[in-house]
Formats: sequence, structure tokens, C-alpha cells
Amino acid sequence: MDAVFPGLLAQLLALWWPFCRAMALLSAAPILGDGSVPVTLRLLLSLVLAVVLMPVARPVVEIDPLSLHAVVATIEQAAIGGLLGLALHFTTSVIMVLGYLVSSQMGLSMATMNDPLSGISSDVVSSLLSVLGMLVFFSMDGHLLVTQVMGASFQQWPVGGGIHVPALRTVAFNVAWVFSAALLLALPVVLATFVVQLGFGFLARVAPTLNLFALGFSVVTLFGLVMLALLVRYLPEHYLRMTTQVLEMLRLSMLERR
Repeated sequence: MDAVFPGLLAQLLALWWPFCRAMALLSAAPILGDGSVPVTLRLLLSLVLAVVLMPVARPVVEIDPLSLHAVVATIEQAAIGGLLGLALHFTTSVIMVLGYLVSSQMGLSMATMNDPLSGISSDVVSSLLSVLGMLVFFSMDGHLLVTQVMGASFQQWPVGGGIHVPALRTVAFNVAWVFSAALLLALPVVLATFVVQLGFGFLARVAPTLNLFALGFSVVTLFGLVMLALLVRYLPEHYLRMTTQVLEMLRLSMLERR
């Protein structure tokens, strides 16, 4: 028994490092990290990924499991996994911000839906666009992409190698890219609804007796729906382009580590 225990402890420790990184990545990744996904499912997926990634998740130095070094290495794996998941979450955040911008311009921001699974409320347009983002995510094999990114991270950021501060800075700076990309996608709808509202403003000056508030609200909402239907056709292409940009950002961050 004394001879078996050290080998078993070594195997559990080798499984622990990829499990911590996978659990942190799946908790922050798009779709898989949502509140609607049970924690038990994320635990099982993290365990499966940890078993698969055990051969490439070897520490660079020998780590005592009962030392402070093991605690620091565990925090390091959680931080790296959260960093990767946050970076992959950027594209989904663009879709959500786009939905909020479009719904506020169309006058549908007051129409909210309560999700009983996640416990949050969101407007109707954001919910529809998030469903579209989920379909695109799985159609482009996003779950396999997440696994590939995590496997590559163990080669560039090995266990016990420390946290790369420039990579954290790169991800933090790219948060502004989420808002700029969402604004560029929402500009056609925003400008179109603005022109309609401006036209109704001039009409209100010419015929002040008309009830232009009720009429203008309906026309702006209808016109916004037409523009949204035209915009949705190009969202999958933009989603793939944004995902490519995020992967390129992660690749450059890993190369800087080397």
C-alpha cells in the first residue's frame, strides 16, 4: 500500500492541473459557461478534458501537492483558464451588446424576457441574437475549438511556468474591441431609425395636430425589424471573422510568452 500511494498521488496531481484550467475555461467560455448549463455538466466535461490532456499538462518543475507551491500553481491554472475563456467570450459579448443597441433604437428595450434557467432578464432582440450566436458557435465546431485552444495553452503556458502579465494586458485592452465591433454592426440600424425619427420630427412641425408619437413608434419599430432582418443575414460571417480575430490575439499572446 505504501508503494502504491505515491504513484496514485502523482496520477491525481497530474489530473488536477488540467482539471483546474479546464473548469475555469468552461466557466468563462461562451455558451458552456452560461447559467443555463448545470455545474455538474461542466464538472464532468472538465474531468473528461483533464483525462485527455494529461499527457501534455506536465509541470515544468516537480510540485509538492502539500506545499504552498501547489496552491499557487492551482491559482495559476484557474487564472489562465479564466483568461482563455474570457477571450473566447468576446464574440458572444459583441452579439449581446449589438442586441441591446438595436433594441434601444427600435423601442423594444422595454420588452424583456425572464430566463428561468439562468435567472436573468434580457430584451427580446438580445435573446434572439444570442440563440443565433449559439447556433453559429456549434455549427463552426466551437466546442472543439475551445478544446484545441486549451491544449495549445499547455504547450505555451505550462504548469508552473507563471502567469504572463502581457497576455493579461492584451485581453484587457481588447475589451474595447467588443464595444467598437458591436457599434459598427449596429450602425445601419441606428442610422436608419434615426433618419425615420428625424423625418417624423419634421412632420410634427408641419402637422402638430397628428398623434405622431404612436404612429412614429410603430413605424420606427417596423422599419427597425426590416433592417434587423437584413442585418441577421450577415451576422454568421461577422461572427466567424471575430472568432478568427480572437484566436489570432491568443496566438500572438502565446508567441510573446515564448
